[in-house]
Amino acid sequence: MLLTMTADATTDFTDTTDLGFLLHKHPDKVQTFGLSVGSATVFYPDASAESTCVAVVLDVDPVELGKTLPKYSPSEFALGRYVNDRPYAGASLLAVALSRVFKQAMAGTCTARPELPNLELALSINLPSVPCRGGSELARNLFEPLGWSVLATPIPLDVEIPRWGDSVYVDLTLTGIHTVSDALKQLYVLLPVLDDVKHYWVGEDEADKLVRAAGEWLADHPHADLITERYLKHRRELVAYALDRLVVDAPRQEPAPRDPSLGELRARAVLAALRTIGASSIVDLGCGEGRLLRELLADTSFARIVGVDVSARALDAAERRLRVADLPDRQRGRIELLQSSATYRDSRLFGVDAFVLMEVIEHVDQDRVESLERSVFREARPTFVLVTTPNSEYNILYDGLAPGEFRHPDHRFEFTRAEFQRWADGIEGYVARFESIGPVDERVGAPTQMAIFSRTEGTV
Repeated sequence: MLLTMTADATTDFTDTTDLGFLLHKHPDKVQTFGLSVGSATVFYPDASAESTCVAVVLDVDPVELGKTLPKYSPSEFALGRYVNDRPYAGASLLAVALSRVFKQAMAGTCTARPELPNLELALSINLPSVPCRGGSELARNLFEPLGWSVLATPIPLDVEIPRWGDSVYVDLTLTGIHTVSDALKQLYVLLPVLDDVKHYWVGEDEADKLVRAAGEWLADHPHADLITERYLKHRRELVAYALDRLVVDAPRQEPAPRDPSLGELRARAVLAALRTIGASSIVDLGCGEGRLLRELLADTSFARIVGVDVSARALDAAERRLRVADLPDRQRGRIELLQSSATYRDSRLFGVDAFVLMEVIEHVDQDRVESLERSVFREARPTFVLVTTPNSEYNILYDGLAPGEFRHPDHRFEFTRAEFQRWADGIEGYVARFESIGPVDERVGAPTQMAIFSRTEGTV
């Protein structure tokens, strides 16, 4: 079975090869560790300052695994302990392997670089085959309350025979901002919960392990009872013991509040608008390094996603961020990255439900805005167009921004609210409604403004 964890560079984590210090595994080495039921191999398929990926391959010996199980029950399939999915599907065996191989990382210790364990990293974790007895919704219910974006793609029983439907397995991808220690602890607890099976005896010491690994977040998790029951194999006395311990030994601590960034609020607003209008095919025009694309890909209601940017370098970064090459065929078929310009006609972008221009128009020279209008509204003619852009009136509230100065050195202009509405109302063949994004000041409005254009009936 396979697990990969990728860290992308951020302002606080500029050299992602430091992941080697956190995991206590050197990026230039391939290391293999013996386990009671097989071996685990750790290596780095990719290691650079911008993005580093570590892979764990668990090789399970089914004969050794069979020796660890209790006596046969009369109803057990004779070869069931040797012919099963345990060597291939990431569940309790993988959870145990992670705790052994990354013991110090899970504990949050790093003697060589003591500042690293407390850093929150931009992480992407992929497990290509995970038993999920509860479907994709269960995976979202377990991981989303912990701050992960979840993409859980059901795996068909047989791709050649679609009528058989999906199996109990999913291809699971988690993306979010977390410390490595928290990420590993959450996987350690929740992988067996997804499977609802453990390969070893569960006693009171297992309840103690649950409290140690999940005490900081489990009591406040909306599905704490389900997690505890499944982790402890539905043994009532252990479940009650663990839940009592969570209250007594691990009192709830309110996390330090963190207001979402304007970028997060902007992406949320765009996603909410796309869901409201029922768009299925999306063009993210000026997609950059794929921040919105990642959110779109995590929502299976978006059947076709096209990321477009004039910068080949940005598209390469987006491809790495999304790990397109590692996606299963069905997911890879949903995403396409194209190099093109917002101001030129491109027939490859025709026939989609919605265009998104998120913080794009202000990067276009004003004398080229008309070309953008023509290529998007008159030639591509999507049913909907979503445009977000800064509200220049709000700039007076930013410290260090001189009067008349733009928020970004590459901005060619910035609209006031009235200017934006006049521009939007002047687009022929479309009607626009407007939304504010971010904290609203009663004098100058919100920092970001959004127009949602709908093509009028009969427009051709």
